Amino acid sequence: MPSLESPETPATAAFPWRRDLLWLALIFGLLFGFRLGSYPLGNPDEGRYAEIPREMVASGDWVTPRLNGVNYFEKPPLMYWATAVALKVAGPSEWSMRAMPVLFALGGLLLTYAAARRLYGRDAGLASAAVLGTSLLYFTIAHIILLDMAVSVLMSATLFCFILGVNEPPGTRRRWLFYGLYASAALATLTKGLIGVLVTGAVMFLWLLIFNQWKRLRPLHLPTGLLLFLAIAAPWHILAAQHNETWAHRYFIFEHWQRFTTPAASRPGPWYYYIGIILAGLIPWVGFLGPAVRDGVRGGWAARGKNANAWFLLTWVGFIFLFFTKSHSKLPPYILPVFPALAVLIGAWLAKINRAGEAARLRFGLGVFSFVCGLLAVALAMVVLRPALVRMDASQALALRPYAFTMAGVLLLGGIFTPWLAKIRGVSVAVTGIMMTMIWFFAVLQFAAPYISKVGTKELALQVKAAVKPGDRVMHYHEFFHDFTFYAGRVVDLVDFKGELELEEDAAARASGRFISEADFRRQWNGPGRIWVVARKRDVKELFADPSFRYHLLGQTEDHYLFSNQP
Repeated sequence: MPSLESPETPATAAFPWRRDLLWLALIFGLLFGFRLGSYPLGNPDEGRYAEIPREMVASGDWVTPRLNGVNYFEKPPLMYWATAVALKVAGPSEWSMRAMPVLFALGGLLLTYAAARRLYGRDAGLASAAVLGTSLLYFTIAHIILLDMAVSVLMSATLFCFILGVNEPPGTRRRWLFYGLYASAALATLTKGLIGVLVTGAVMFLWLLIFNQWKRLRPLHLPTGLLLFLAIAAPWHILAAQHNETWAHRYFIFEHWQRFTTPAASRPGPWYYYIGIILAGLIPWVGFLGPAVRDGVRGGWAARGKNANAWFLLTWVGFIFLFFTKSHSKLPPYILPVFPALAVLIGAWLAKINRAGEAARLRFGLGVFSFVCGLLAVALAMVVLRPALVRMDASQALALRPYAFTMAGVLLLGGIFTPWLAKIRGVSVAVTGIMMTMIWFFAVLQFAAPYISKVGTKELALQVKAAVKPGDRVMHYHEFFHDFTFYAGRVVDLVDFKGELELEEDAAARASGRFISEADFRRQWNGPGRIWVVARKRDVKELFADPSFRYHLLGQTEDHYLFSNQP
């Protein structure tokens, strides 16, 4: 059954898809990739998700993920595999490790363009891509080594393939769209577990049920689709279970069930947690969300057939929001999968009022945009002029001042001139003005990023890597620094610390002698072998105050020491 909501027409279809995709890939590829490797990996997340692929490459074991040599069953391996490939191809660097999130983000943007164009026309596709690519949360997560961008894009691919598939009559295109659904659901499952298929499946089921769209479901190519899903998703799960006795319990019971239903992950949040994340993450487009939703479902229940696609997008957003709100484990990136749907709703509305020449309907959204620009500009100035307000070091604030003032100026100019351009030039110029404001803002932000990112242990890791000899032991004291193992290219011993390392899942790691107590450390310190130790400064105050503990300080950063029992 064809879409009832202004799908691509012969007139819009005349514009080449390849040209649009090429320009979008070029513009946003440059934006997302700009200065990608100009600052060190952050702790703990970037260090963790770079180190696990490094250990895969070093060990040659691509079935069992390991962190610091310990079996790590928290998540499936697709993103680890992708990052490991980047590591083998481009070598170890910040740029190569962050390349995969950027490529997924770019793929998600192009996918959103294609889906929106198919549903609502070319202008909607371009506007949706612009909205998604310049949204604050989407841009930010594109630059961090996490699993959330990949799973968001793959879940979005599943849901876009579904709504496009049910809009197609039986035939080759419909079949391939459903195969795309099954394949992307399998890949999402390989990225972050069963939410990749269960959450997307629930969205599709609820839309079919509530809006009585069952007739549009057939044919869904279920037998061959399930075979495709299993062919992609099942092999690793089977191999992981065969290679590790405790994997199934940890993966299915703890990581899926207990993290969702209990406070086991220690990441609580109130019921409104994700409302603020969505509103802030949609900057600069947040003011257009309300009008877009109202217009998308105009006519309410009586017009549900006409607005079925818009209702699907809202079902997508609503269920995922409720799902993660109900969960006892909450983090801002978890809500990212709703952003492609929100971008299409906003992009379709912008395209509609542009076709109608109704620039006046942008007034509220542009007012919010100008207000947010002004608010952020003032906040940026205050942070660097009064760093004590946010407990920022004065020297850091001084280094950030040129960038903060430049970003503030970009926001003020955009907030002032974009509404004026809308009045005299219309909707498309206003959208371009908002997009260009954010592109310049993000570009300057990337220059500021090295001064914003917290100093880790990279400098100390490179020092150890250059000087350590076979037989030396390298230890972390009362903490585990994820970035250190990546930059040093080795696993470390830990003193009186476990953290997130899943020692209970790895008998070999427990028996390795690498995880020692404070008493064992003090005994080994006076032995003949050389020991290198990295520690936070606050963790060694008592140790260094002990006159019987003799050490040689070899290096330090703002927060860390490197010391040894030998000069």
